[in-house]
Amino acid sequence: MVAVERTPVLEARGIGKVFGAYPALDRVDFSASSGEVHALLGENGAGKSTLIKILTGAYRPDAGEIRLEGRRVSFRDPLHAQEHGIGTVYQEVNLLPNRPVAENLFLGHQPTRFGLVRRREIETRAARVLADYGLDIDVRTELGSHSVAVQQIVAIARAVELSGKVLVLDEPTASLDRAEVALLFDVIARLKARGLAIIFITHFLDQVFAVADRVTVLRNGRLVATERLDRLNPTQVVRMMLGKDVAFSPVMAGGAEGKAGPAIVEFDGIGRTGAVAPFRLALHEGEVVGVAGLLGSGRTEMARLMFGIDQPDAGEIRMGGQPVPIRSPAQAVAAGFGFCPEDRKLDGIFGELSVRENIVIALQARLGWFRALDRDDQADIADRYAEMLDIRAADHDMPVKLLSGGNQQKVILARWLAMDPRVLILDEPTRGIDVGAHAEIVRTINRLREDGMALVVISSELDEVVAYSSRVVVMREREMVAELRGDRIDPSVIVQEIAGNSGVRG
Repeated sequence: MVAVERTPVLEARGIGKVFGAYPALDRVDFSASSGEVHALLGENGAGKSTLIKILTGAYRPDAGEIRLEGRRVSFRDPLHAQEHGIGTVYQEVNLLPNRPVAENLFLGHQPTRFGLVRRREIETRAARVLADYGLDIDVRTELGSHSVAVQQIVAIARAVELSGKVLVLDEPTASLDRAEVALLFDVIARLKARGLAIIFITHFLDQVFAVADRVTVLRNGRLVATERLDRLNPTQVVRMMLGKDVAFSPVMAGGAEGKAGPAIVEFDGIGRTGAVAPFRLALHEGEVVGVAGLLGSGRTEMARLMFGIDQPDAGEIRMGGQPVPIRSPAQAVAAGFGFCPEDRKLDGIFGELSVRENIVIALQARLGWFRALDRDDQADIADRYAEMLDIRAADHDMPVKLLSGGNQQKVILARWLAMDPRVLILDEPTRGIDVGAHAEIVRTINRLREDGMALVVISSELDEVVAYSSRVVVMREREMVAELRGDRIDPSVIVQEIAGNSGVRG
């Protein structure tokens, strides 16, 4: 589709937002125009959520300004933004599933007479409104009795009825199948034709090229580019999203050298409906398998299946040629697995516990509380791994939440190394940490590989993946689409595989 120049309805100029000492947004510009779909893209930590919260009144910017139809505005809260014409629909529909469709559509602004809700009028108006969206349903039925796609459309219709100038769609297709996505895209086309400005946030690149006119890419809180999509192809967009912010010297095509040993574990056709398609992958002693792909491609879902957090629908896991049950993290740990999750604050550290307690907690759980490690044993273990990983803390009895992000990440890594695992899964181990901690973790990955451990490392940093990986698997649209070896372990090849061939332009 060819975009035309339009006057912005909503404009953000030089937006800055700082949380503590962390700059979440740094002088970001963004605009949304009448009758266009503007995609907002970026990996985790890029600043998308912060920008949307500023545009919709949930946050106040620390710098810059917002203009609506050319006039400077300052929103007190999301309701104030809604009153100015800005509506938002999230992936999880925030309506009442046990109430009728019609009631949900007009919730909070029902027509009344003498203080009584006029239900028949609500139902008539609801049926008429939803017919404009291509929906022919009984509006007296409970919202929860309908598909997720229909619930999304009801939420969109409600947002447009309340606002009507700008519509923010935040991951609206994440839980939809192909037919439901097509239904939603038809609704987006109708709203675009009506002159609405639509901001579309998604991790599915093919969907961006299917519906959007322009794209803005953020990375690390900064604006990378705003471009018309008819001037780009998927490979160029992937390059903008991932960038090349980390360089290792030397970085050679062909990945990490060294011959892998025998297979430790084989994942044979395991997958989970709606999360990741069945995949086959063997992990060998002394190798690092890098996992590349955009956020939402199925990377983390693969790791969760490997570690038993989620249960596969089919397939089996084998160790030593024999099937092994890994249907919980406890079983994974018993089989010799360790897992450092992507969100260290939510899923990794125990913030109120000390550095020492965070390092020994998994080992203590395996030993059982009847074989409690005494204070001296705990201190010895903490000291050994703190020295190995260069964990910088005033003392090991301080709360781990007071450490920097990089040192927190190293504490989680120390916890699993104390368990002496055979297989270690690391999900974005270097995200959001300083350069020194970053380099130390990369050195540790290489050292563990040399010591014979098998590692799975998920990372958005392509130069980093190339530097330490023996093999690289590429995920796209929740499916393993490539396994790269030798000279094909190269950032340009990885980018091409991530982008795929669908929707390529020019």
